[in-house]
Amino acid sequence: MKILYTFLCFVLLIFNGFSQEKENVLLENGVSEQLAHFRKKQISDLQYTLFFEIPNQKAENINSQLFVYLNLSDLSQPLILDFKEKTSHLKTVEANGKKLSVVHENGHIVIPVSALVSGKNTVSISFIAGNLSLNRNDDFLYTLLVPDRASTLFPCFDQPDIKATYKLRLSVPKDWSVLAGADVNEKLEKGDFTTYTFGESDKMSTYLFSFVAGKFKSATQKPGLEMTMLYRENSPEKFRVSADTIFNLHQQSLDFLEKYTNYKFPFQKLDFASIPVFQYGGMEHVGAIQYRESTLFLDNSATDSEKLNRAKLIAHETSHMWFGDLVTMKWFDDVWMKEVFANFMADKIMNPIFPKVNHNLQFFTAHYPSAYAEDRSLGTHPIKQHLENLKNAGSLYGAIIYNKAPIMMRQLEASMGKDAFQKGIQKYIQKYANDNADWNNLVELLDAETPLDMKKWSEVWVNKSGRAIFTDKVEYDSKNRIKSFGIQQQAEDKSENIWPQVFQIGLVYAKEVKVLSVNINDENSVVKEAEGLEKPLAVVYNYNGFGYGVFPLDGNNLNFISALKDEVARASSYSNLYENTLIGNVAPDKAFDYFLKGIQTEQNELVLRIASNSLNTIYWRFFTEKQQNKVQKQIEGILNERLQANLSANIKKTLFGLFSSIAYSNSAKASLYKVWNREISIPNLKLNEDDYTNIAMNLAIFKHPKADEILEKTRTSFTNPDKQKRFEFLLPSLSKDESVRNAFMESLKDDANREKESWVSVGLANIHHPLRQESAQKYIRFSLDLVDEIQRTGDIFFPKDWLDNTIGKYSSKFAFDEVQRFLKENPNFSPILKRKLFQATDLLYKAQNIKKETE
Repeated sequence: MKILYTFLCFVLLIFNGFSQEKENVLLENGVSEQLAHFRKKQISDLQYTLFFEIPNQKAENINSQLFVYLNLSDLSQPLILDFKEKTSHLKTVEANGKKLSVVHENGHIVIPVSALVSGKNTVSISFIAGNLSLNRNDDFLYTLLVPDRASTLFPCFDQPDIKATYKLRLSVPKDWSVLAGADVNEKLEKGDFTTYTFGESDKMSTYLFSFVAGKFKSATQKPGLEMTMLYRENSPEKFRVSADTIFNLHQQSLDFLEKYTNYKFPFQKLDFASIPVFQYGGMEHVGAIQYRESTLFLDNSATDSEKLNRAKLIAHETSHMWFGDLVTMKWFDDVWMKEVFANFMADKIMNPIFPKVNHNLQFFTAHYPSAYAEDRSLGTHPIKQHLENLKNAGSLYGAIIYNKAPIMMRQLEASMGKDAFQKGIQKYIQKYANDNADWNNLVELLDAETPLDMKKWSEVWVNKSGRAIFTDKVEYDSKNRIKSFGIQQQAEDKSENIWPQVFQIGLVYAKEVKVLSVNINDENSVVKEAEGLEKPLAVVYNYNGFGYGVFPLDGNNLNFISALKDEVARASSYSNLYENTLIGNVAPDKAFDYFLKGIQTEQNELVLRIASNSLNTIYWRFFTEKQQNKVQKQIEGILNERLQANLSANIKKTLFGLFSSIAYSNSAKASLYKVWNREISIPNLKLNEDDYTNIAMNLAIFKHPKADEILEKTRTSFTNPDKQKRFEFLLPSLSKDESVRNAFMESLKDDANREKESWVSVGLANIHHPLRQESAQKYIRFSLDLVDEIQRTGDIFFPKDWLDNTIGKYSSKFAFDEVQRFLKENPNFSPILKRKLFQATDLLYKAQNIKKETE
């Protein structure tokens, strides 16, 4: 008996040990995969009821109350809620009417098993709301909880596959407006405050819960579905020119998506708010989309590209209502799925809205340069990335998700056929509506619609990083006809990866271009269709802009590019010229000459932007000071001449943007000043308040003798208080006094001074402009040392933006050595942030070889 008793005690001890060990794993910082999987099985039928009491002063606490209603099916472990705030912010915790001691460990609230029952449970928590993701301003605030920031605001189960409904109450100053994911059911005024009670929301993941409150104006229209917009823009002209278009674009996007998916708009409402300091272009909160105000409100000076970008942004966020909100990824390693579909659908939606636009060209210019910028770097990564803990989910975002993934999806659609692809997508939406799905779930449905081996195809495109480098071998017979035409593909990283893809090749002749379609599936491919054709004057690879990689280029025969009649072929060729320059196949001065020739002749705004941006990069990043001095007067002369020519407003604005960026000679500064001071007017160049502000900033950086007067006149000219606050924030970064600029950099140690992240990014770019780098380079190490904290306190894009606008602005040997020293002294530097650092410094790394060759 004694032996049996001892044995049972031993077993109980072991069991308790295992149970305690499991609980410790579940309670690690963030939301681990283990915790997410356990809670998904444990929790169902979830509803949050929330009350936030928002005071007049942003420094005061927001007292809050939460009721959680849920079913529990597994009581082998405690109930674990996430709350990434100070323990002192938790006032009381109750479960099923019983008051509990507050147990708060590693950002989790622990409700003991003893306080829970199998089936229905109620947890109530009185707390002070966290400020990290509340974006509090003097007279407005807004939540931004993606990807794992809901738990910085209120206690919750902060993972995408536990969807819930929300009942929200807000008490706000009485002159404030509110917007959330459901309609207001009740409004009660009491003294200086008004309490709004919202109806029960649709089901959504925690990162999609939101509210906006503050001094906003409101507009409601019914272009089909009734929609309400909150906004702060105070320019009557911008509102008059933009409002109808904004509402109509939402409705047009909604109509297209209902038809394409064969699924009606799935939520109660589609309202939105435009916010002056918003960190991103937009965020797809259910029923209450948020946008950056400057993107939505345009005036009569807007170019076609700016109008198209606004439309694409609205289409992108509206697409998320189906792709991301209705069907949500199970885990954030598939966050790319919601983004690829939002971008891919947005591109499709543009076709009927902008019938005169070349949409293949628009797709190419929107996605390829950005995708290449990250995919060619040492920081490249697969589209689908492994994620062990949601605390690192913010690091997954970037150009690979937003830009390479749509390129992949277009290749997939081309390989499957449009009808088969659409049918698969419709089945996907139908099957997983109001639920969660991963890439494998989609692959299974698409696989049923095509003979294509989807798993094999997606293995390299989705699960592998990098891009292809193509070479060719063309042989001619005695009659100068093509005898054989071979194309070879090798991964840029020297791996065995082969990207199956379709694209076109253009054979340029004196009177025509013969276009051939190729389907690449192996390392070596033969273009049979080319055999027997006459030798062309030039071969243009990726003629239709569908292919992905770096293509062969005859560096001695590039005059044909500017003469190509096909706009996509020109854009693709300019892009390919730039990429070949970066990998050392074309000398930068030779590439510069071809881009300069393109700027002299190009009539398409989108193509011109590729040529202009490429020329600008070569000038500032890869030319020595001697080379810059040699060509600067030439560029100024060409641009001045083009600006006086009879060209469209779109072309003029792009050319003027290039001129403004290099106008630091005395003569160019004088011309730029006259434009800013409205002493001269360039025919058909339409400039708005934001343009004049940017000119003023450039003149300050270029050390115009009247810089102080220019900045002060600009500061006092604003009619919009939000824009004036932004400019006043930026003024120290524009100062001619180095000590003032230094103080601006030092101030960014305090996270309170980094709250307006988009402002900070502009300020950093001012400080680290190429003309100021001699005085600013002492802050390279300072900036690198802060990156860890930037990731902890900033939103998802800010770490990369921070790096892009500090070390990412340099091409010097000094900067390169600083990076190497930092990495050597920090061997345990976060692999995630190291990847961002390598992406931001790709041109710095490449400049070490390119500049060495030109010196």
